Amino acid sequence: MRADKERGVPRRNAPVTNPSTTPVDLRTRAIIGIAYWLLRMLGATWRVRVHGRSALLARQPDDPRVVLTLWHGQMLPILWSHRQPTASMISEHKDGEIIARVLGRLGFSAIRGSTSRGGARALLEAVRVLKSSDVAVTPDGPRGPRHTFAPGALAIASRAGAYIVPIVAFVDRKWQLKSWDAFEIPKAFARVTISYGTPMRVDDVALRQVVASTSAFASRMQAELDRATRLARGFTPEPITPKVDYEDVTPVETATR
Repeated sequence: MRADKERGVPRRNAPVTNPSTTPVDLRTRAIIGIAYWLLRMLGATWRVRVHGRSALLARQPDDPRVVLTLWHGQMLPILWSHRQPTASMISEHKDGEIIARVLGRLGFSAIRGSTSRGGARALLEAVRVLKSSDVAVTPDGPRGPRHTFAPGALAIASRAGAYIVPIVAFVDRKWQLKSWDAFEIPKAFARVTISYGTPMRVDDVALRQVVASTSAFASRMQAELDRATRLARGFTPEPITPKVDYEDVTPVETATR
């Protein structure tokens, strides 16, 4: 599947120029290579439909970057389908190193750290990266609970003055691992529906107020997932909120109380 290209921005389906320098053993390198080629072969068979991405693709290189939020268990089909200039926040655990290197081969860069390890440093790095690149965050990662919206993504967006764009996926045929995140692997020739939600803004407010907004964002993510499910089944649901321009986004109400 050929990913549409953001206007005026080079394609990022080639390996990143600054891969991780963390040493890995031969066994881990073999796992990374096998995982990458399995993903390439499997992903090439997926029948992907993308909704709601036109505003992102219409941006110019100097336009504002955004924080993309996606559930940890849906990382595989979403990042495979997205493939725009993006830095993904990946945990510092060993499994995170494998994920970071596989994504690096797909053209993503990595910000190492999470809410459990290296959180403050990763947050500051994400704010810096947002000046030139979108940042993808799994708000329920790296350890869950599943579909629980941790405040890290909101804190990053608040600090950087960036918008949050939720991305969700519906897969009709998939393997679902028995892990905390119920990790989804679309089967060969699966229909994958990707939905980009309406951009949301978090004003530069106190951290306490940002934390209080997490339930509202979790509810919005669930609403987007329900919408993607309906789209995949042939319905055309109304937008969750009216279509807006990235320069005129109203702050989420609960984020400014």
